[in-house]
Amino acid sequence: MNTRQTLNEIKEGLEHYVGHRVRLRANKSRKRVVIKEGVIEEIYPSIFVIKVEEANRNPRKMSFCYSDLLTHNIELFLCENNESIVCG
Repeated sequence: MNTRQTLNEIKEGLEHYVGHRVRLRANKSRKRVVIKEGVIEEIYPSIFVIKVEEANRNPRKMSFCYSDLLTHNIELFLCENNESIVCG
């Protein structure tokens, strides 16, 4: 597997979802899983940014690298139909 090519494919696949509301499931550690909802805001060469709005908190931006999707450290699902965004 050519990792550089795969990461480019993930980036290109994710570009179609900019502006869409997604549910993010992130494995922070062995037993800690974080689930948040937000909007894919921007795509950069090495990272992508999700704007997360939570009750009683100011909006914040979370950034992730494409290898997080490749290694399944994070998973993205569309909120409108609960469809998994599989990019790798």
